[in-house]
Amino acid sequence: MSTAARAASPRLEPPTGFEVDHEATRLYNENATFVLTDHTLSLLATKEGDMFLYADPEGNLRGGELGMGLYYRDTRFLSRYEMEIGEHPAVLLSSSAERAYMSYVDLTNPDLVDGGVEIPAQTLNIRRTRVIKERLYERIRFKNYNDHRIHVRVNFEFGSDFADIFHVRGLLHERTGTFYRPVVEGQTITFAHSGEDGLLRQTVIDLGTAPSAIEYGIGSVRVSFDLDLVGHQTKLLSFVIEPIVAGVEREGPAFDVAVHELRRSYDEWDHECTSIYTDNEVFNTLLQRGRRDLRALLTDTPDGRYIAAGIPWYVAAFGRDSLMTAHQILMLNPAPARDTLRLLARFQGDRVDEWRDEEPGKILHEIRTGALANAAIVPHTPYYGSIDSTPLFLMLFGTYFKWTNDRAFAEEMMPHVERALEWIDRYGDMDGDGFVEYQRRSRGGLDNQGWKDSYNSIVNADGSLAESPIALSEVQGYVYLAKLRIADVYDAFDRERDAVALREQAHELKKRFNEAFWVPEDSFYAVALDGKKRPVRSVTSNPAHGMYCGILDPEKAGEVSRRLLQPDMFSGWGIRTMSKSAVAYNPMSYHNGTVWPHDNALIAAGLKRYGYHKQTNRIATAIFDAAVFVDYMRLPELFCGFTRRTPNQPVSYPVACSPQAWAAGSPFLLLQAMLGLSARAPENLLTINSPVLPAWLNWVELRNLRVGDSLISLVFRREGEMTGFSMISKEGSVRVIMEE
Repeated sequence: MSTAARAASPRLEPPTGFEVDHEATRLYNENATFVLTDHTLSLLATKEGDMFLYADPEGNLRGGELGMGLYYRDTRFLSRYEMEIGEHPAVLLSSSAERAYMSYVDLTNPDLVDGGVEIPAQTLNIRRTRVIKERLYERIRFKNYNDHRIHVRVNFEFGSDFADIFHVRGLLHERTGTFYRPVVEGQTITFAHSGEDGLLRQTVIDLGTAPSAIEYGIGSVRVSFDLDLVGHQTKLLSFVIEPIVAGVEREGPAFDVAVHELRRSYDEWDHECTSIYTDNEVFNTLLQRGRRDLRALLTDTPDGRYIAAGIPWYVAAFGRDSLMTAHQILMLNPAPARDTLRLLARFQGDRVDEWRDEEPGKILHEIRTGALANAAIVPHTPYYGSIDSTPLFLMLFGTYFKWTNDRAFAEEMMPHVERALEWIDRYGDMDGDGFVEYQRRSRGGLDNQGWKDSYNSIVNADGSLAESPIALSEVQGYVYLAKLRIADVYDAFDRERDAVALREQAHELKKRFNEAFWVPEDSFYAVALDGKKRPVRSVTSNPAHGMYCGILDPEKAGEVSRRLLQPDMFSGWGIRTMSKSAVAYNPMSYHNGTVWPHDNALIAAGLKRYGYHKQTNRIATAIFDAAVFVDYMRLPELFCGFTRRTPNQPVSYPVACSPQAWAAGSPFLLLQAMLGLSARAPENLLTINSPVLPAWLNWVELRNLRVGDSLISLVFRREGEMTGFSMISKEGSVRVIMEE
């Protein structure tokens, strides 16, 4: 990712010794299918930085249409990596990617016969350990549990299709580019490809030792190792796989050093975060899982650090996702908010460019760095087609300031804040009606540009698609809160006139929103206004975000809160994105009936704002209950909206990202809502508004919660229906007050 992405990419010649592989070029460019099929296979996701591995439970990459591979900078550098024991697949015992930077797979042998010597099943243990740190390391341990010597031939097949992430996801199908014949020299295999952008990409595999045998296929290499193990002997194979773009190699440590550095990095992240303890060990596990997954999704680039949206398909900077996640976790750690704001400010729009849906002051939607983006086949360098990224940028900036009183950073960001405010009024409000709306201009862009960005997510009551330009209900709430938050920052810098002007604009927006979006017949708000200013009347979760922002009139908020917890909206596992009574409802549709943890966290926090404490806890309880059924207690991006029965569990969505950023951040926003925490660091205050713990929590302890320059430790205790708090310790001058 670089500001140089707008410029033409340099074209490099293939290295000496490489020959064009015409068969592989034809196979991958003309006949290969890159459409990702829906599946329910639980895959192992391992990530560090801007590299990640997506493997099957045995640790193999099987090619095909499940999206498995080693990815770096939006390119799949390894699409096939399969291991066999004596021409047979190994037998899986267990596997885990609980630590996102490392995965383990334990395997054993089937019945084998080699040279007349029987190797009984389950007498050879094979442990595959993988770590990512600038490259992929694999250490494979073979342990012979027989009393006698055995000979085993172990085969590995490698292949690289160098598919762009847009090809893998099935969003584009035509491919160009040139594949070169793989080269094996001693213990090193090299695959190479020149992509649509003309850049040479290589996958270099260091096998650690020369193989016993080598076979070449079309775009693939099969190598074999002959292992002799006396009784109870252990032997290791160690591979290092390095993706290289345009000849730029990155230094990487040895395996053991990489593991040590990664563990230390995770420990440092834990130390930077607020420590949270409760009497519920299962909830503690959920919080620890979220904290660790957020660290895994932190991604450092030459342009700055950001929180990647999710594995596998969204390991990229997404304006909306990164901003929302950073907002969710301000109580946990405000540093990602600062890093996210700084990165997005660097790429703030500075021109009108219809191909990228770019406008001056606009905050990006998504940055990609693969061949298709570099060659301008897709508009993601960056792409700006997000109607909510800009107000969310302002919301996060203002809320970050409330938690930190970081005046130096505020001064640094102020020019970007002013440009974002100008974008809202000049470009976001396309027709001067006071509402921010969107309409796709880019032929390669998104039709829908809110968080529900699938093509069929904004529909009328009869199931027809809404006509653009579309003014989304939640976006008006974001704009409202953004202007109030920036007004507070202006107050801190003695810009009273500017603060008053923004508050007046926000109050006028609130008045007009409640007039235009409220549908009396439904006792609910419209999801949007269409191009003719008609309410789009599907009952959805979108307007409930307005409760978090405070834009809903109190009496109308009461009706919304009641509807949200009715059976058509509340599945038992959370609030659905769309009512079961809607024509377009589908519990398996990405945005039209599923349950999203981040959506529920925002809604729960909004209900808390309006005083609906029990409803807040009911949603938090549902999400907590759902997490219990998920591997590693890792909340997925979403799950299906089927009604909760007894006994049953939430139905997985086939291709949900996991780990996913705003799912990982959701437990922290839910906890903040239950505790009623809010910071006012410029006033040196931490406020606590009506804390209410659910029945499954008796106490919650926060240690080293940061407010401005102060650190504070608190404990909340529930006795029956009442929850109180007390201070454990304090460093600094922050005051804690109870608000009703």
